[in-house]
Amino acid sequence: MIVCGDDALAHRLAGELHGVYGERVTLLVPARPDAPRTPAARTGRALALFGRVTAAVTRTTATPGAGAPARATGAAGATAPAGGDADGGEPMGALQVVESAEADDRALVDAGVERAAALALVHEDDETNIRAALTARRLNPRLRLVIRLYNRKLGQHLETLLDQAAAVAEPGLDPEKLDAATTVLSDVDTAAPGLAAAAVAGTSKVVQAGGLLLHAVERTPAVGEAPDPGRCTLALLSATAGDPAGCEGSERSGEEGPRLLPDDRTVAAATGRASVTLEAVTPAGPVLPTGRFGGSGLPVASLFSRRLRWSLGGAAAAVLALALASTFTTGDHPLHAAYLTLLDIFAIGDPAVGEPTSRQVLQILAGFVGLLLLPVIVAALLEGLGTFRTATTLRRPPRGLSGHVVLLGLGKVGTRVLTRLRRMGIPVVCVESDPEARGIAVARRLRVPTVIGDVTEEGVLEAARIHRAHALLALTSVDITNLEAALSARSVTPDLRVVLRLYDDDFATAVYRTLRTAHPEALTRSRSVSHLAAPAFAGAMMGRQVLGAVPVERRVLLFAAVDVADHPLLEARTVADAFRPGAWRVIALDRSGTSYGAYGVPYGTGAAPRGQDWRLAPERVLGPGDRVIVAATRRGLAELLGRGGARVRAEERDAPDNSVRTGAG
Repeated sequence: MIVCGDDALAHRLAGELHGVYGERVTLLVPARPDAPRTPAARTGRALALFGRVTAAVTRTTATPGAGAPARATGAAGATAPAGGDADGGEPMGALQVVESAEADDRALVDAGVERAAALALVHEDDETNIRAALTARRLNPRLRLVIRLYNRKLGQHLETLLDQAAAVAEPGLDPEKLDAATTVLSDVDTAAPGLAAAAVAGTSKVVQAGGLLLHAVERTPAVGEAPDPGRCTLALLSATAGDPAGCEGSERSGEEGPRLLPDDRTVAAATGRASVTLEAVTPAGPVLPTGRFGGSGLPVASLFSRRLRWSLGGAAAAVLALALASTFTTGDHPLHAAYLTLLDIFAIGDPAVGEPTSRQVLQILAGFVGLLLLPVIVAALLEGLGTFRTATTLRRPPRGLSGHVVLLGLGKVGTRVLTRLRRMGIPVVCVESDPEARGIAVARRLRVPTVIGDVTEEGVLEAARIHRAHALLALTSVDITNLEAALSARSVTPDLRVVLRLYDDDFATAVYRTLRTAHPEALTRSRSVSHLAAPAFAGAMMGRQVLGAVPVERRVLLFAAVDVADHPLLEARTVADAFRPGAWRVIALDRSGTSYGAYGVPYGTGAAPRGQDWRLAPERVLGPGDRVIVAATRRGLAELLGRGGARVRAEERDAPDNSVRTGAG
């Protein structure tokens, strides 16, 4: 497996492949232009960060020759792995670091792209990833490509192009394998649902996983009671959730941490622990186009103020009353009476000389209504003109705004989260220090109130109406800035819900414990974009499309589509027998036979799958023609795909009853 990049996602992805799946990983890192040819400094930094991420993933101490690679400098700035097997080959899970100024032909060949099974291009720059993908496809048409792109439309076109190039270069290639030949993913699209849900969803979660909507609810049982074992329980939350001194559950929390995919016996014994249960699985449906004056355009209701709308309504009621009075007094047809009333209001009708007294009185009253209507019409014209003139400017937060979400940072992640929140109808106020940031144009188009200023300065959060906000989403790329914003917001509103984007797990745990101890009644959550996105990228590199990743505190639960045919862990087994507590669980049956492509969009028509069955009977037998949706942990998915690594194979050897078996996926 080859991973190209040098940011948090690249190192987490390499750690995922190395620590969870037990793969041989080559990490291709870019060299600084001013760096010397010897790669000691840059490679040492890459190895140090990689080792920290791997330790966090595996929770074990690396042993020489297996987890901690030696730095033996090779060609093109490569470090050869330490140790070897009896035959002199590379050990299982070895790491090789290659340093190059760019991912060109020479760098990819030095990294072994011609012999590699998969290549992940996770540079932050889309153009760099596209250029490297085209080069890699030319060097190895059978290579499985996983590309990180922010541009959705370009990603879908690129995926089709690269698959067609593979088919042309290898005419005998199985067409079914092309579904996994090229996968285009976006880390921010993968992480945005979890970030948005942590801020606004509370105990309810609607997670989009490919063409499915997974409706999950966080339930807290009564004191002294356990969660209902009859429900489809996806996870048990930390036992320390109600303890201000406890820490948010991670993979290092042991028995006190969250329990993913527990069995009914574990659920029944979890007295007092909150749970996340699956309530429904429904098709997501196609995304409907937005109308011209729809959600992302100019709201029609904002053309006129509420006071002006009441004035226009009163004038219309007066016209209707005069028309009805004219009909009753003169006996005219209602339409003719309304026509004469409008002529009198606009002073273009003939004087009612010689006509009945009632007609003359109504004409005078209509004239007074016309005088009152004139300033209302002028005010409507001025307000409408002012609204259109300010449509291209950023709105200021209204004075009476309350119950909104304050979104800090409008970069790649913040922009995607903003779009998702507005699609859910959640009121948002954005705070951004850079007037030229990527998300400023999106906020202007969506008519979202935005404050331009540094959040560390006084008055910026107050301008965003933080004292009446429902939650704070701190999504800048700087951990310290996010922490400072959270502390400032909590000093104003102690019970404010806070969601922080933090990379370092140790730092996130320390921040979480401190904030919850200081504010035990408030909700605090910490999330990492690379932590949420890495499992989806790793699953795509293993040849299966991971539909989505759901955060459970500091852990991740994956949803994937798996074919039952020729799978020893699924085929000819009942749903109950196929359930492996703590590893995977079959939650739905996909009868559409749809293959998923970029961003979870089905291949072909782009429509959602036509039907899924869930609440499967425990005695239902899975047949070779079934395609199931499974919820799995990272290690469970690795074992389910038959690439569980050294640890899974050790369990397989040591299991006396052969209860742990690894299939071919």
